[in-house]
Amino acid sequence: MFFLVSCKPKAVVAESHASDAMSSKSIIENHYKINPDFKTLYIKSAADYDDGKQSYNMTAEIRIKKDEKILVSIRFLGITMAKALITPTTVKYYEKMGGKFFEGDYELLSNWLGTELDFQKVQNLFIGQPIDDLNKGNYQSQIFENLYRLTGNDNQVEKAFYFEGERFLLKKQEITQPEKQRMVSINYPSFQEYSSLFLPSSWTILANQSTGRTTIKADYNSVAINEEMNFPYSVPDGYERIEIK
Repeated sequence: MFFLVSCKPKAVVAESHASDAMSSKSIIENHYKINPDFKTLYIKSAADYDDGKQSYNMTAEIRIKKDEKILVSIRFLGITMAKALITPTTVKYYEKMGGKFFEGDYELLSNWLGTELDFQKVQNLFIGQPIDDLNKGNYQSQIFENLYRLTGNDNQVEKAFYFEGERFLLKKQEITQPEKQRMVSINYPSFQEYSSLFLPSSWTILANQSTGRTTIKADYNSVAINEEMNFPYSVPDGYERIEIK
């Protein structure tokens, strides 16, 4: 009973507009005051996928053991259609319709979304945190469309992070690679509080590349924190391995 009460979400977290100009250092410090502290996290969500050629509506279950592993299960009408197991060193994935699987590094995920990814960036995406450690970069600050915006450039990669003015929760992050014609935008419309843990209610990824545009949206329906959980993953017999050339 204690667990159920402690993880019951409150109403959508109140936010406010950015008002007074602040330095990038102050914005970063205020954002990291609310550190997402958890051991495990279970998220059940409704998800939509659209790449211009095909679209799907499905259920996604996300299990996270902080800083160690992430298991994503995609289901349609209660049937598991795909799974991905992500660790700091490897990415494993299989999908039922094509009967294919992949085991390797982050190249597949990076190519899919059009930006360089690693384990920490993927974990941060799910919990509404900047994909980069902002303390390790140089950023310029300004107020833009009632949000605090930090902008920077790292090896010809343009980055922008947007924060609301109440708790400095992340509202949007953008990564642009002009030379490669790539741009990824991750939007967080609202947040909810679970026993002092602030998590997004939903998020939307817009990935634009020269080859097309992909949209992925997830709405969090239920969340469980610090539950004991397992991470079952095994590729069914007879599946064909995907090779990246």
